[in-house]
Amino acid sequence: RLEMRNFGVKVCVIEPGYFNTMITNTENLEKNFRSTWEKLPKEIKASYGENYLKQFVAMLKVMQKSYNSNLSLVTNCMEHALTSVHPRTRYSAGWDAKLLYLPISYLPSALSDPL
Repeated sequence: RLEMRNFGVKVCVIEPGYFNTMITNTENLEKNFRSTWEKLPKEIKASYGENYLKQFVAMLKVMQKSYNSNLSLVTNCMEHALTSVHPRTRYSAGWDAKLLYLPISYLPSALSDPL
């Protein structure tokens, strides 16, 4: 963002929370992770353990329940950034981005990493 300023280009950062899209689709993610898992060498699989993949997929399924389906929150940020005379530097779309990720980004790493 700052590097582009020297060329007269204003860059706005849009930081969405979790939204229900094809990128976050649990079925697609699980299929891709399992495919990657099958291609891993036995040593790496042994390091992580078979339970790692199961727990990771289970966590994705739990998280997906809280994904926001209102994509207009993101597109509204995009529209504002593109059409505003004075666009903001950063846009946070979704309650999770505003209430969780933004405040966590201000914490020291020792506190934010476990969260």
